[in-house]
Amino acid sequence: MAIVAEDFFKERKYPFIFTLLILLICVALFLFSFSNTTSNPVAFYSVIQHQAPPHHASKPKVQELPPKVTNVTAEEDQGLPREENALTIDWKLCEDPQNVDFIPCLDNFVAIKALKSRKHMEHRERHCPETSLHCLLPLPKGYKVPVPWPKSRDKIWYDNIPHPKLVEYKKDQHWVVKSGEYLVFPGGGTQFKDGVDHYIEFMQKTLPAIKWGKHTRVVLDVGCGVASFGGYLLDKNVITMSFAPKDEHEAQIQFALERGIPATLSVIGTQKLTFPDNGFDLIHCARCRVHWDADGGKPLFELNRILRPGGFFAWSATPVYRDDDRDQKVWNAMVDITKAMCWKVVAKAHDSSGIGLVIYQKPTSSSCYEKRKENNPPLCENEDGKNSSWYARLNSCLTPLPVDGMGNLQSWPKSWPQRLISKPPSLPTDSVSKDKFFKDSKRWSELVSDVYVNGLSINWASVRNVMDMNAGYAGFAAALVDLPVWVMNVVPIDVPDTLNIVMDRGLIGMYHDWCESFSTYPRTYDLLHSSFLFKYLVQRCDILDVAVEIDRILRPNGYLVVQDYVEILNKLTPILRSLHWSVKLHQDQFLVGRKGFWRPTSSSELNVH
Repeated sequence: MAIVAEDFFKERKYPFIFTLLILLICVALFLFSFSNTTSNPVAFYSVIQHQAPPHHASKPKVQELPPKVTNVTAEEDQGLPREENALTIDWKLCEDPQNVDFIPCLDNFVAIKALKSRKHMEHRERHCPETSLHCLLPLPKGYKVPVPWPKSRDKIWYDNIPHPKLVEYKKDQHWVVKSGEYLVFPGGGTQFKDGVDHYIEFMQKTLPAIKWGKHTRVVLDVGCGVASFGGYLLDKNVITMSFAPKDEHEAQIQFALERGIPATLSVIGTQKLTFPDNGFDLIHCARCRVHWDADGGKPLFELNRILRPGGFFAWSATPVYRDDDRDQKVWNAMVDITKAMCWKVVAKAHDSSGIGLVIYQKPTSSSCYEKRKENNPPLCENEDGKNSSWYARLNSCLTPLPVDGMGNLQSWPKSWPQRLISKPPSLPTDSVSKDKFFKDSKRWSELVSDVYVNGLSINWASVRNVMDMNAGYAGFAAALVDLPVWVMNVVPIDVPDTLNIVMDRGLIGMYHDWCESFSTYPRTYDLLHSSFLFKYLVQRCDILDVAVEIDRILRPNGYLVVQDYVEILNKLTPILRSLHWSVKLHQDQFLVGRKGFWRPTSSSELNVH
């Protein structure tokens, strides 16, 4: 029943009106703040999506005591607001000698020791510690500025990665040879008896439809060794994501990155690879030591997930060309599983050295799935349509072929280099998405030319390995395509998923949560780029922890370039200066930090002096 105003006040209900009024004002302020926050066209972080999905949410970190904080001297004050430049951090050196190459989420030996099983390579998967790293990793004794590209493809400084084990272990296969102060990479490999360049040509002759650098642009090399396959494919305009676990093949991925070749640490174990569905044009395995028929074929189902429809799987291993019982048992299992997956053999051959190769092709139509006598393996049901592989278990099913907004099967991207600038097949078909994509590409092209290349005093001749920490549509990477660099395009797990679009464009990337450590060795990147990442990242994790991780990843003399709001730049600046980095601001929007060779004095050095 309605209550008239006079009765309302007589009954002393005006406190209710006052409370309701305050509530309405709060709602109005929230909506105004939300619309302002999400209106930034270059911020791919979404306020709505800043929380990670429950199944892969980061565990809450138990913070250690922070490093000692003291005041800076007047000489260190370089013009920033006093309250933002009044602190420095008393950093300590990580004392354990093994910490030179420490990877927090792969070297968590307490968690690894507690594993109940290692049967499925669980000990090579990520196990991030509860507490963050709050010390700085030392440099190897005698560390030098890396050999510049392209010379680095063939030789690197031994002192930068002083690991001789692989030299001895693979000396007959010419993976790597020590020559004076260098490690030299002759282009050999277990299956590359006549050299990797000969092997690449052999693949092309075996299946001319591969068309390196035109039809086939984005490649995954499983169990890549020192990544010579991917390194030599660069001459063919092919970008290869090379990966291997951190195992007894000492420092193989570290060698690859020091050479300037794209690579990451990963393993096909119990979890999905951190790549999107239908992303790679070709997947390669040359004696990669993966048991493809294990667990009913789950490793092959994972390849099927990340391989583009019509894409190729090139497998060179003894079951392809040897007749002993063990190899034939594996071959027969592969025949059964690949047939059930509707893969077909499109080529099989032997080269002059006796090495065999078989090439499978993933179907481009769902008709084969429908005609199978048994629905085994079944097609996966992805009800929410999300493409999440972060800490997700391997499938026991086949990922359905991708369709566009009209229900039509997605097409193969245009030939390289047209695919870089064309509408990606996985981009939504509506005009708004298309317009947003092309505006983003244009903006990055202008921004990189005007600011990043010519306005930030970056010595691009010293830059080879680049990481975009919040890649979006990979406009930054696309704008750098004419420079002799490669870019790891990282799509954070709590932002709109654009990684398929990145790979449709002929570029490489992976998912990551920046509240955790990245799966790479220390000192492996020359430049890290962040565009409007920190503004929302600080809502979930400590900016100091992220800075320590950036310091771990960057090489001495490497750059951090941050485009963000001024309050974020003011928070980052004193942290970076406490690390003895040089820091410059440009247009109150870009921060350029440059890491030096400084490391804190170790306790052993203090004792000596």
